[in-house]
Amino acid sequence: MIFYSTRSKAHTADSTEAVLRGIAPDGGLYTPVDFDQMQIDVGALLNMSATEISATVIGRILNDFTPQEMRGLIDAAYDGKFETEDMTPLEKVGDDFVLELFRGPTSAFKDVALSVLPRLITAAKDKLGVKEEIVILTATSGDTGKAALEGFHDVPGTRIIVFYPDGGVSDVQKAQMVTQAGGNVGVCAVKGNFDDAQTGVKNIFADDQANGWAAQSGARLSSANSINIGRLAPQVAYYFKAYCDLVLRGEIRLGDPVNFVVPTGNFGDILAGEFARRMGLPVAKLVCASNANNVLTDFIKTGVYDRRREFYRTASPSMDILVSSNLERYLFLASGGDFDLVASLMAKLRENGVYTAPEALMNTMREHFSAGCADDARALQAIGRVWDEHGYLMDTHTAVGWAVLEGFKANEDNGWVNVVLSTASPYKFSRDVLSAISGRQPESGFGAMDMLHETTGVPVPERLAELRSKAARFTDVVEKDNMLEYVKDKLKKIG
Repeated sequence: MIFYSTRSKAHTADSTEAVLRGIAPDGGLYTPVDFDQMQIDVGALLNMSATEISATVIGRILNDFTPQEMRGLIDAAYDGKFETEDMTPLEKVGDDFVLELFRGPTSAFKDVALSVLPRLITAAKDKLGVKEEIVILTATSGDTGKAALEGFHDVPGTRIIVFYPDGGVSDVQKAQMVTQAGGNVGVCAVKGNFDDAQTGVKNIFADDQANGWAAQSGARLSSANSINIGRLAPQVAYYFKAYCDLVLRGEIRLGDPVNFVVPTGNFGDILAGEFARRMGLPVAKLVCASNANNVLTDFIKTGVYDRRREFYRTASPSMDILVSSNLERYLFLASGGDFDLVASLMAKLRENGVYTAPEALMNTMREHFSAGCADDARALQAIGRVWDEHGYLMDTHTAVGWAVLEGFKANEDNGWVNVVLSTASPYKFSRDVLSAISGRQPESGFGAMDMLHETTGVPVPERLAELRSKAARFTDVVEKDNMLEYVKDKLKKIG
């Protein structure tokens, strides 16, 4: 399988190279073009376990790993890490379904991919005979950081540095990161928002590509964000798993299309659904759910991507994003692999903060995507309503998806089954969830966690409950313009 940079036909890689590099030399994102080689017989998956489905789907995308190698990587990545062997249970809530992606070690959907990525990277490193230490640089809006730290801590031959927006994550998310164990991990707050942190990481990659300072320290940079195809590929699998669950329960017949509603800010989780559709999964619509930072909703509806807008800190902080990196991959796919177009649009976004996609591309997108947004008020109302009517407790991000689903059903209902992707445990956002169902909002996130449990009886994930007794290991804070020097200084200590 050949992966192309989204910005230039001059930069290609096989799957092992793409996973190890993370980002192409020109700043583009490695993306496959030929999905004919990646087709999946959905019926053949019905009798497979969750791990077997994952190995099959991921192996079809990253096909430089043999089936035996991939199965070994997947088994080692997931064994004993999730609450159940099912890994991503599907729950019926009223007439619709919620795909619970938060049953892993950090109580967020990122665990599904970031349990696998470290093993993919170390295996790719061995295959390519790379001797340098792999330094993972990651920007997080809340959940990626902890999941990446958990996945990479003490993995031989790797080091990881996570940047998060100062004041832009929940109490629990921050505690998860700054208390992380491991001799090869680092965490640093950035004075700015997630887009500042993400841009900073991309600029570090670009500077190293131009000047080669990482190699001088015996290191090679890579990424755990979904700009890395090795991070995106595992997410494709749970779309197939959810579909198989629906068939096996008799909720749909094999071949019936399904709507997936995805709360997303960086467009990675919903792009995984588009990969699944292109690989043969019967998908009716992928519904993009945004919070008040509704740049993606506006783009899908108008074709204009404009990040020159007010940035809101919301109750769903993992979606507080105005520059959605993975949209670049979709533009590449929907344009039929038009490198020049994508490079031009990305240059306009970088230089002017806005671009307009061709109408033909947008027509293609609207065939398969719908979009809606829900502010905090609507999301919190959805949490309270779903709890009152169905006894189901959802977090603030899932609630954005649920509220958007309600709008979709009212205005665009196509009659097919709906699945909302649930991205995090409600206990990661206890204060807002508690407020939504009871009106109470203690100052302490951990106090709210206790009260939420007392109110609902829903179990608190053990690892979240343990956080309150852990001391912070990391207190670094940098200006957004100083991220490059911060990383260089850390690498000097490696060399």
